[in-house]
Amino acid sequence: MIYLDHAAATPLSDRAKTAMAPYFSDLFFNPSSPYLPANKVREAYESAKDDIARTIGGKGIDLTITSGATESINLAFTAAKGGKVLISAVEHPAVYACAEESSQHEIIQVDPNGRIFIDDLRTKLTPDTTLVSVCLASSELGTLQPISEISALIKAEREARQSSGNKTPIYLHCDASQGFGLLSVKVSRLGVDMLTLNSAKIYGPKGVGALWTGHHVKLKPLILGGGQEQNLRSGTQNVPGVIGFAAAAKFADEHLVSESKRLRTLRDQLRRTLSENPAIKFLGNPKTQLPNFLTLTVDGLDAERLIFKLEQHQIYVATGAACSASKGIKSKTLEAIGLTDSEIAGSLRLTLGKLNTTDNVKQAAKILLHVIAQEQERLSSSSSCTPHPPSSCAPPKEAVAGSTPEGLPNV
Repeated sequence: MIYLDHAAATPLSDRAKTAMAPYFSDLFFNPSSPYLPANKVREAYESAKDDIARTIGGKGIDLTITSGATESINLAFTAAKGGKVLISAVEHPAVYACAEESSQHEIIQVDPNGRIFIDDLRTKLTPDTTLVSVCLASSELGTLQPISEISALIKAEREARQSSGNKTPIYLHCDASQGFGLLSVKVSRLGVDMLTLNSAKIYGPKGVGALWTGHHVKLKPLILGGGQEQNLRSGTQNVPGVIGFAAAAKFADEHLVSESKRLRTLRDQLRRTLSENPAIKFLGNPKTQLPNFLTLTVDGLDAERLIFKLEQHQIYVATGAACSASKGIKSKTLEAIGLTDSEIAGSLRLTLGKLNTTDNVKQAAKILLHVIAQEQERLSSSSSCTPHPPSSCAPPKEAVAGSTPEGLPNV
């Protein structure tokens, strides 16, 4: 297997798995119970929250643990309180869905690399805007957003409102699901009011996320009950999940520089090899992308067919955000950067991670080039074929024995 979809999910690390194991069995106690063993579990849970928060320069008490990034985003949007919402054109579907539920929202446009136009944000900020949500990095392109610059603009708007007597609050939310674990993410440096984190992207357990919130932000709970998580997220705490999340976050933070450098080297190697086919168009600017992202398109090809053929070689890639791709929804992100429908249809997202090595990336590039060339040949043969009689059409080259390059299975 050659796995090139780390942006969708990562395997649970051995460190996280080992840390979690006791809390499924011996340390099974409900952390809200009053007796000593439960209190020890509670201490471990709060300590894990502190560990997660430290990686972003925050405190555990400011973290609300959620079932993942989607719930974290939904909770953040309760701060909008009926005001106008602004989101970037390259947000995750969860952000789009929350914005569309708001009474009014607008989209901040992006350049051809997927980076927002600050001037467009400035123009669309109005006295009734209460929430701006811009991701740290696009989940389809890996493009990094100028969060600190956005934060400065929001701060200036807040100060202007105070001077004019406008008491309408305005908050900046950032979905850091992509990028956390690969970049140094510090809430004070970014200047955000809320930050979404996701365990599943950093080799922690799935179904666990968090929302860091500044003290001045007022949220409304989505889940009511026993009042856990400072009354913001009731329900028995997911102790094993948070323990595993903390172990993964600490490990990622400790190896941030070396792993990012390794992945960038692999990504650049993959890009150079794939550049042998001039029909392949790369999306985004490597200088402003996450080090593990390589998004490309081959105009006129069917990405779904490419994915199927690559899967036959046990190579796993995606067409974009996994939750959109599985529903066959056209990517808003790729539309926003100006791609045509046929370019969108031929787009692939390759994201590298711990399961990748120099050797398997080299092999993946070789097979990917072959599969793309095979599809180009098939389409070329089909287009040059006259409809009468049907027998005049030669079979697609992919079906001819021996058509695969040396060392590749004949699929």
